[in-house]
Amino acid sequence: MEDLKERLLPPKPPSAINRRDVLGLKKRGQGLRSWISVDAATGDSQVIEVDKFTMMRRCDLPARDLRLLDPLFVYPSTVLGREKAIVVNLEQIRCIITSDEVLLLNSLDNYVLQYVVELQRRLKAAGDGDSCRSESSDFDRPKGGRKFGGVFGCTLPDHLPFEFKALEVALEAACTSLDTQAAELEIEAYPLLDELTSKISTSELERARRLKSRLVALTRRVQKVRDEIEQLMDDDGDMAEMYLTEKKRRMEALFYGGDQSLPEHKSTKRIQSVSAPISPVSSPPPADRRFDRNLSLARSRHVESTSSSSESATENIAELEMLLEAYFIVTDNTLNKLTTLKEYIDDTEDFINIQLDNVRNQLIQFELLLTTATFVVTIFGVVAGVFGMNFNISLFKSPTAFKCVLLITGVAGAVLFSSFLWFFKHKRLMPL
Repeated sequence: MEDLKERLLPPKPPSAINRRDVLGLKKRGQGLRSWISVDAATGDSQVIEVDKFTMMRRCDLPARDLRLLDPLFVYPSTVLGREKAIVVNLEQIRCIITSDEVLLLNSLDNYVLQYVVELQRRLKAAGDGDSCRSESSDFDRPKGGRKFGGVFGCTLPDHLPFEFKALEVALEAACTSLDTQAAELEIEAYPLLDELTSKISTSELERARRLKSRLVALTRRVQKVRDEIEQLMDDDGDMAEMYLTEKKRRMEALFYGGDQSLPEHKSTKRIQSVSAPISPVSSPPPADRRFDRNLSLARSRHVESTSSSSESATENIAELEMLLEAYFIVTDNTLNKLTTLKEYIDDTEDFINIQLDNVRNQLIQFELLLTTATFVVTIFGVVAGVFGMNFNISLFKSPTAFKCVLLITGVAGAVLFSSFLWFFKHKRLMPL
């Protein structure tokens, strides 16, 4: 991994380069961008530096597709099938897949290096499997009604085209990254939520708030990847468009077939010009009629082959559909984990709110009892205020008057307080 990283990383710019000149070059839109190219035949990787317009001509892509791969902009996960390439923007993996190579933006991210290493490993394993199968083909023939396969212990490689292998590695990297982040979030969330149910503090609530924000962002990313895969699975035309190797093979067959008929036509025209006189009223020579008939037959055969190839492509999209379905299940499982965690967070929030409501109700009940007791005690103040006025009665001359007034006032206050408690219990304002 370290050797590959040192080999793929771009060299450090010399100190003589002015930073202002580099920024001006980027503003003019003529700056070169570093790409990692992985060859489909050999699996070798190399670093190339090309500008945007060269890349557009090389992969036959519009400028808006290249903007999806620009690391300066944040775009949601997207997989687009074009005429000669597949544009992949899945989490940290941003690449262009053709039938001959994979072009990744050169980055310091470990996910990019892991993608290159994994793709090279699979390509080399597929090559070794093909050679192993060719060497052991004599042993795979039926002998005595039995088949002896895998004599050398080699597993047969999958026969997916190169673009699907590269797409599978990208999907695997994105799904693995999202599932790892979801697992880390679960490990951090569940102990925190369990602790919140027993002890509520401001710091723990702040941690729970940040955790929920991360959960919402991760859920949105997983949902986007899942929706993108589902959208591809629902559209047979987009899946058929992604068979780049098949389209390249058909174009090469059509091109070479046309080249074979072209020299024959030129020779017949040359023979005609030499041997036959020019006559404006004469019928076309037999060679031209034969060529026209062959051309019409070739066109009809091409139409039939195109229709049959489209039918076979429609039948063969099940291969790509099964590939997408596998990773759709992975992303759906990750989304279910995040949904379960969100429901657990919501349940914890409801439990915390119930606890807070319970404490708030207890405070209200205590405040009600305190207010009632204060009201009863104020009766003594009212009695003291009344007897403190400037008037003369015979009660002031009795030696037991103070005790009698105090006793009557206390009994009246106790009766009044008991009446309030009975009223609160009758109206179910507090549990008594």
